[in-house]
Amino acid sequence: MTVSGRTAVQEQAHSLVIEGTRVDLVLRRSARRSFALQVDHRGARVAVPLRTPLGEVERFVHSHGRWLIERLRARAAASPAPALEVVDGARVALFGEPLTLRLHEGRSTRWRPSADGGEELLLPTAVDPQRALLRALQARALTWYRGRVEEYCHRLGVPVPPLRLSSARTRWGSCSRRSGIRLHWRLIHLPPALIDYVVAHEVAHLVEMNHSPRFWAVVERLYPDWRVARTALRRASASLPVIAAAPGSDTGSFEQED
Repeated sequence: MTVSGRTAVQEQAHSLVIEGTRVDLVLRRSARRSFALQVDHRGARVAVPLRTPLGEVERFVHSHGRWLIERLRARAAASPAPALEVVDGARVALFGEPLTLRLHEGRSTRWRPSADGGEELLLPTAVDPQRALLRALQARALTWYRGRVEEYCHRLGVPVPPLRLSSARTRWGSCSRRSGIRLHWRLIHLPPALIDYVVAHEVAHLVEMNHSPRFWAVVERLYPDWRVARTALRRASASLPVIAAAPGSDTGSFEQED
C-alpha cells in the first residue's frame, strides 16, 4: 500500500556481488524505521531509513544473501500463470467462492443464482466476453468496496472519502488526503475477510498518514486479526486468476505496506 504525503522517497539502482553472483537491485530510502528486502517480478529491492550509510545497506543485504539468491533463481525459473480462458462453464473466484461463467447470445451481461447455491455470470458472445467479464467484476467490486469503506469510516468516526478502483501491479490499495482511497479491483477474488483488512488498512491512513506504531494501533482497533490477514494476503497473490484483457493482471508480488 502506498501513502501520499510530504515525506521524501529516494530510489536508485545499485549492484553488489553475493557469493560470486552479481545482483542488481533498487535501493529505496524513505522515512521508514526498519530495513526490508523484497523480491518480486521487478527484481530485488531493499528499503531502508533515509540516512542509512551505503555500507550498512550492503551489510544487511549480504546477511540475507543466500535467501536473496534463492528467491531470484526461483522467480526466474517460475512459469507465469496462464490467462483465464473465458469459455462456457469456466470458473473464477468471487469473494473466495467459485463463480461459474456462462456464455449466451446477445449483448447483455447478467448475474443470476446457480443451481448449487452459488452465482453465475452470463456473458454475451456478441462482444468480447473477456472485457465483459472484466467490466462486470470491476462494477461489482466498486459497489462492494464502497459499502465496506463506509462501514470502517463509520467505526472510526471519519468522513467517507472518494473511492476509486486501482489496477496497480504491486499494490493492493493506497490512500491520499487529496484523492481519497484506491482499492485494487482484483481483491474481489479474495475472501471478504481479507478484503476487509485492506479496507481497514487504508481507512486507518485517514487518521495516520504513515506506518508508525500509532497507525498500527488504529488498524488494531478496526481489524484485530490484521497480522493473520496480512500474512494470508502475501500468499494470495500467486493464486489470483489472470484475465488477459485487464491491465495490472500479472502475477507479481503484492505489498501491504511501505
